Amino acid sequence: MDEKTSVSDTLASVNSILNKLNYSIEQANDKMFRETCQNFRDIFEAIQWDIYEFAKQKQYYVPAAPAGQADIEQVKQSIQG
Repeated sequence: MDEKTSVSDTLASVNSILNKLNYSIEQANDKMFRETCQNFRDIFEAIQWDIYEFAKQKQYYVPAAPAGQADIEQVKQSIQG
C-alpha cells in the first residue's frame, strides 16, 4: 500500500470515529460519558486536522476553491426564503 492510500484510509477511519463520537454525544444520557466522548472528539478533530494538513502538503488532497460571492448570496437567499 502506498503512502497516499494509507493517508486516505487513515483519514476515512478518523472521520468514521468522529461520526460515532458525535452520535454518542447526541444520545448520551450520562454527563460523565458525554464529556468523555466530547474530549475524545476534540482529540480526534486535532488528529483529523493534522492528517488533512499532511495530505495537503503532499498534494494528496487539493481543497476545493473558495465559494464566490455570487454562490454565497444564492445560498443565503435560498435559506432566507
